[in-house]
Amino acid sequence: MPLSAIELHRRGVEAANARRFTQARRALDAAAFRTDDPDLHARIDGTIAYVLAQTGEPANAEQLCRDALARPGLRAETITVLSGQLGTLLMHGGRLGEAEVMLSRAIDTLTAIGAETTELANCLMNRSVVRMQQRELDSCMDDLRRAVAVYEANDDEEPLAEARHNLGYAALLGGDLVTALTLMTQSRPKLAAISDLAAAISDLDRAEVLRDAGLTTEAEALLGRVAGEFGAQRMRQARGEAEFHLARSLLRHDPVAAERAARTSARRFTALANHGWAARAEAVRLEAQQRARPDRPIDGAEFDRTAKALDRGGFRTEATGLRLSARRDGTGRLPALDDSAPTPLRLRAHEVRAARAAAAGRDRDALRAAADGLELLTVWQQSFGALDLQASVAMHGSDLMFTGLSAAARLHDPATLFEWSERARHLSQQVAPVRPPHDESLAVDLAELRMLRAELAGADWTTDGRVRALRDRVRERQWATTGSGGTRERLGLAEATAQLTPGTAVLSYVFTGSTLHAIVVTASGATVVDLSWTRVQSALDGLRADLDMAALTRGGLMGEVTARALTSRLALLDAELLAPLLLAAPSAERLAITVPGALGGVPWAMLPGMAGIPFTLATSVSRLLGGTARTAAPASTIGFAAGPRVPRAREEVERAASSWNGTDRALRILDGADATVASVTELAAGADVLHIAAHGRHAVDNPLFAGFELADGILFGYDVDLIPRVPATVILSACELGRSSVRWGEEALGMTRVWLHAGTDCVIAAPVAVPDEVAAELLSAVHTGLAEGAAPSVALAQAAADTGLSAPFQCHGDGF
Repeated sequence: MPLSAIELHRRGVEAANARRFTQARRALDAAAFRTDDPDLHARIDGTIAYVLAQTGEPANAEQLCRDALARPGLRAETITVLSGQLGTLLMHGGRLGEAEVMLSRAIDTLTAIGAETTELANCLMNRSVVRMQQRELDSCMDDLRRAVAVYEANDDEEPLAEARHNLGYAALLGGDLVTALTLMTQSRPKLAAISDLAAAISDLDRAEVLRDAGLTTEAEALLGRVAGEFGAQRMRQARGEAEFHLARSLLRHDPVAAERAARTSARRFTALANHGWAARAEAVRLEAQQRARPDRPIDGAEFDRTAKALDRGGFRTEATGLRLSARRDGTGRLPALDDSAPTPLRLRAHEVRAARAAAAGRDRDALRAAADGLELLTVWQQSFGALDLQASVAMHGSDLMFTGLSAAARLHDPATLFEWSERARHLSQQVAPVRPPHDESLAVDLAELRMLRAELAGADWTTDGRVRALRDRVRERQWATTGSGGTRERLGLAEATAQLTPGTAVLSYVFTGSTLHAIVVTASGATVVDLSWTRVQSALDGLRADLDMAALTRGGLMGEVTARALTSRLALLDAELLAPLLLAAPSAERLAITVPGALGGVPWAMLPGMAGIPFTLATSVSRLLGGTARTAAPASTIGFAAGPRVPRAREEVERAASSWNGTDRALRILDGADATVASVTELAAGADVLHIAAHGRHAVDNPLFAGFELADGILFGYDVDLIPRVPATVILSACELGRSSVRWGEEALGMTRVWLHAGTDCVIAAPVAVPDEVAAELLSAVHTGLAEGAAPSVALAQAAADTGLSAPFQCHGDGF
């Protein structure tokens, strides 16, 4: 028996909701053929219009919906449903004002007749999206909560998952990244069960969260995948949206690529006659063009035309942002903003004010505008404590930071430059974390990641779908469970100078993006020293390769050639970076050094002028002088762990442990099958000094996925955050674990920062490979000094002097 028109329509609706559009169209065409009921026919046409819009025919979709509405004799309920459908089409077409009128009309009618139906909830959902895009978040949330209640009452599980996902998107627009990702993650399994396209639509929004969190590498990979999915299904509107968001993600770090992506997106929307979205893409193209070619005069007329098109489409926040950018050159009055404006828009206003002031030579005004913007960013950062999230969100302050650093460098005032050096160091660490509680589910996920890491040895494990899902889940749990304990205070130059002991000097390096400077601070005062970034950069280019090669080719002709090249580079760095500063602090007996990300790979311990001088690479002077280090109490428990596949790891830890013979310290060594992740984390929780000899793995995109290899797999940075009490001193004799990656131009992040973030006072690590015999001899001598009660920096400097070995091991944090 053939299916009825009603049943065919129902199946068509189900297929359309599941994004199976070809199947939906077959069922809907068959339903239309089998009915002469005008109301049912109109509803069928309304659903076909939705399918047409999703598959790249928005003009035909709108016309079909309007034709259906124009038919005489339709029931009021049918007219209401069609009005809601037309409002949805207008919303996707970027005509937000018209869409809200149609959707509100349908909602008011359905509410008046008491119809708490799925149709009402659908209209509420779509109106909430309109209000999201208009940044009317309070009314948007009201619509979503009401839709959730209706879906729950009607047991509509699939649209309920979508509504909860949209609550997450609204949280994103409000700046609550943790809630946004949590809600989206909770909804995704249900959406993925509907269809691959439903999962792709969910991932499109999740990519926006990652982008706003500064995790652009992951966001862009995800956007590339969903754009391909939409393209394969001929969903031109959705594909254009993915390309638009890709362009927005590329904007800050690759404006040339952003301009290309935005132009492609704008062309796609123009072909669909979607003028509102075309204006959005064009706005990103103009922003990218301005960033890529900052010296090019701004075409004010072009910016103004696009801003007006955004206003017509209802995208008022984006129109305001574009008008701000158009006035970056100092012409015209800036648009007025109040405290209710979105945080990214208010940050942009501060960026423009600072840039205008700097261009006009008003450096003090530029500093004030940049500082106000960074204070606003701090308030936002206080809503989360996770290291990777704090560091990545610093993306939103990078322009402000470089503008402030440049203005401070031009003023050449020691107090001002010191203040901005400390601001730069605190950009991703000004919020003190609250350690997350132990999470057994997180531990299980990390154990599974370890298994997959071993299973995929030799391959790029990060591309595996199972790995991506687990990494996402681990990261999102960490975001949700790591709280904020308030902000850390920064010290001014006068306070820092007053706290410095005689013989201690601070060398604070400042990179403005194009110039390099330093402030030398001692108990007697401060001096600004200008340095040559061009010469320093020439020495840094190829330095890491020379260091790695020197570790692999000791002796022989090749070793001699490599050693000469490395010696030359180190001599140049010493002459350019160190010697001028030591002249300003001739009586310095120990050094605290703070560096920007651009200098993160310098092997300070190998510079000739550093011989015999204890030093520490402090995360900031304020942290060093204002922290609560535990160095007053002598170490009582010393732990050692040797990982697999390191030929002399056992010898190294035994030799280091022997340095403590004759003391009353408790010693514990784990190696072989005993050196598991669980046993080493347990060892760390009870040790005052922890020494790890293992193969290390640096993670460029996220330091919390860096780690070292143990008997049962990688101990990740996330495992460190599960340790209830971390050691005061950690020694990482593992290649790569002293490395760091620069995120957003300033601070460098790596495994050392993970331990310091967790509460360790000092980490001794090397940024490059060190020959096993060198590590064993040098670190054994370091333990001799530690056993005698020397501070880590003193023990390391003395060990280098006693052994005559030049190695890149250095203290991070508080080595004093």
